[in-house]
Amino acid sequence: MATIRDVAQLAGVGVATASRVISGNGSFSAAAASRVQAAAAQLGFRPSSVARALSLQSTGSIGVYVPDLFGPFFGKMLGAIDVELRSLNRHMIVANGAGPDDDPRQRALDSAEFLIDRQCDGIIIVSNELRDSDILALRRRVPHLAVVNRAVKGMRSHSFSVDHRRGGALAAEALLAHGHRRIAVISGLASAADNRQRMEGFMETLDLGGVDLSSVTIVDADFSMPGGWAAADELLASGARFTGLFCANDEMAVAAMSRFHLAGLSIPQDISVVAYDNADLGAFLSPRLTTIDTRIDEMGLNACRLLINECYARALPVARDFTPELVLRDSLRSVRR
Repeated sequence: MATIRDVAQLAGVGVATASRVISGNGSFSAAAASRVQAAAAQLGFRPSSVARALSLQSTGSIGVYVPDLFGPFFGKMLGAIDVELRSLNRHMIVANGAGPDDDPRQRALDSAEFLIDRQCDGIIIVSNELRDSDILALRRRVPHLAVVNRAVKGMRSHSFSVDHRRGGALAAEALLAHGHRRIAVISGLASAADNRQRMEGFMETLDLGGVDLSSVTIVDADFSMPGGWAAADELLASGARFTGLFCANDEMAVAAMSRFHLAGLSIPQDISVVAYDNADLGAFLSPRLTTIDTRIDEMGLNACRLLINECYARALPVARDFTPELVLRDSLRSVRR
């Protein structure tokens, strides 16, 4: 493998001059640059990323932690971040918290440590497992740190979140506006703050709409497709009668709709479904899924832009106002009041 010394020798210049040409930093003549570039091409020389990082005090990478890499929710955000970084010749390093042990908080901390060890210029954290104190401690070690899908006290300027309480309210308003009064819910993880917020907004809006909350059947699940299937099984076994179903994310809704179909029920003729997150797959189901768009891709993109501005002296526009929106599709129909 060719070294910078080999390039300098072939080009007939000093190692320092060759280094300046390769890095693009410092002064050198056009003739020297031409010879060095030709020598590098001839030798197939590629500068060491470690050496370049030491020279520039930057690895050209932004780290992202997500709880897992399964399903469409985080993929939508990661895709937006990756496209933005690549447009600036920067790169994304991803760590996730999936693992066999029963301590998701420790897995998240270990993954954050992994990103720190990779000397990422900045880090984006998406986590319900970490405490505010955990994230504040990380920020003391990583000045360029942003948080997505939650607000951390003391990090207002670096937190990017949507109003999940309003998102839950929108889901309830949609069901009420279509005449539904007998309602069931497949909830997400009780430990997730964003789930608690959407459920609070949903139930408060039903209450204001005159629905007896004691009549609402709620089954807890874990945001996964298997969880949604099991929750639908539980609803069927309970004998609960409902015309409208709210699922706390799209993945559980997809599985629940499939389970109801297997049981001979039709969506939306027998059960209308409103979901949450607006994952891409919802637009291609049959029937197409009514859902709440939580702007996860926009949150991630703007967190990334903030770190790009801080780490690489750019001036990209950074949005901070993310409003949830009802995406009305075929899985919701009107019933007689």
